[in-house]
Amino acid sequence: MRAVDIIMKKRSGEALNDEEIRFIVEGYVRGDIPDYQVSALLMAIFFRGMTPKETAILTEAMLDSGERMDLSGIQGPFIDKHSTGGVGDKISLPLAPMVAACGIKVPMMSGRALGHTGGTLDKLESIPGYVTALDLPAFRKGLIEDGFAMTGQSARVVPADKKLYALRDVTGTVESIPLITASILSKKVAEGAEGIVFDVKCGSGAFMKTLEDAKALAESLVATASAMGRRVVAVLTDMSQPLGYKVGNFLEIEETLDCLEGKGPDDVMELVYHLGAWMLVLGGTARNIDEGRARCEKAIGSGAALDLFYRNILRQGGSVSEMLARRGTWRSEFFREFRADREGFIASVDALKIGLAGVHLGVGRNHTDDQVSSTAGFIFEKKRGDLVKKGELIVVAYGKDSESLDSAEALIDSAISISKTAPDSVPLILEEITAQ
Repeated sequence: MRAVDIIMKKRSGEALNDEEIRFIVEGYVRGDIPDYQVSALLMAIFFRGMTPKETAILTEAMLDSGERMDLSGIQGPFIDKHSTGGVGDKISLPLAPMVAACGIKVPMMSGRALGHTGGTLDKLESIPGYVTALDLPAFRKGLIEDGFAMTGQSARVVPADKKLYALRDVTGTVESIPLITASILSKKVAEGAEGIVFDVKCGSGAFMKTLEDAKALAESLVATASAMGRRVVAVLTDMSQPLGYKVGNFLEIEETLDCLEGKGPDDVMELVYHLGAWMLVLGGTARNIDEGRARCEKAIGSGAALDLFYRNILRQGGSVSEMLARRGTWRSEFFREFRADREGFIASVDALKIGLAGVHLGVGRNHTDDQVSSTAGFIFEKKRGDLVKKGELIVVAYGKDSESLDSAEALIDSAISISKTAPDSVPLILEEITAQ
C-alpha cells in the first residue's frame, strides 16, 4: 500500500476504507509517512469531504494511536460537554460541578486558549496552585469522590490529533468538518465519555460563522458519535457577542462563582442549565429537559454545586481561600475605559473583535507556547440592546502592559456599535440536533 495511491483516491472523490485510513494515521504517527504527503491528503479531504463512515473510521484510528482513560470499576454514567469555542465561554466551569451534583460523572478533558477563543485550562490555572495535568489515578479519584475532574490532554492520549492539528493549522485545512469532527470526538471518546452534549457556536466569535456551517458541523458530530455508539445531542448557540459580562482568565473564574451562587448573567445561566439538563437526559437521570433543568437549578440553589467546585479546587492543588481573597480585586494595573460617544442603544458587541483584542491584552495566544495573563480581560457594563447615554461606561479593558492596550484599542472601539433604535433580539439557543 502506498500513501500516494490513497491521496489520489481521495483526490478523485472516492471513499477511503478502514485499512487505508489506518495506514495513513499509523504511518504518520510512527514517522514513516512525511508531512508533505499527509498535507496533500488533508487538502484532498478539505475539498472532497468524507462520508460519515469514513469520519468514524478516522476518529477510531486517531483514538487508537494512543492511550484511553481507563474508567473501569467506576460507576457511571459518564457524560461530557464540548464547546466548539467562543469568547467569554466559561460554561464548562459551573456546568461540571452542577451536573456532578446531580449524580452524573463528568470526565472533562479541556484545552487552552488559541487565537481568539478562550481555554478552560488557562482559566482554571488562574486559580492559585490549581494543577490541570492529572495522571490517571488522580483523574479516577476525582471522578469517584467528587463526580468530576478537569485535566488537559497528555502526550499519550490521541497523539495523532496533536500531529494532525498542527499540520492543519499551517496548511489551511482547519475548517474541514470531517477533520474537526474526528479531532473533537477522538479526545472525548478517549476520556471515557458515554454521552456527549455538543455546544456548537455560531456567529462572529465562532469558527462557524453561519448557521448553515454550524448545522453541518453539528450534524457531522451527531452522526459520527452515534455511529461510534455514543449518546449525543448538538445544541447550536449564538456567539455573535461575548458570553456574560466578564472575559478573561481569572475574571471568568469570578463569573463562575457568581453562577454557582445562582446570580450569574442571564445568558450564561441559561446555557449552563440547558446544557446541564441535556447531560442528565443523556445520562438517564432525567426523563426530559424540564426535569433535568429543575434538578440542575436545585443543585445550584442548594449550594451542592458550589461545594463540589471548592472540593475540586482543593483536590487539584488550588487554594480556595486565596481565590476568594482575590475575587473582585485581582486586576491588571494597566487598564483603559471605553465610553459611549453618543446616546443610543448598543447595536452589537462583535465577539471576534473582542476575542482578537484579548489576544493583544494577554487573555489568549497566537501560538501554543505563548504565555497568557491571569489578570487581563474585559468587564462589560453594557451589552447588546442596552441603552447608553453619552459618556457612559461600556467596558473596561485590562492588559498585560500599557503597550497591549494601545494595540487592542482600535479593535475594541470597532467592536462596539451604537444605534438610534434598539436592535432585534437574537435567540441564544438557535437549534438542536439529535440522533433521531
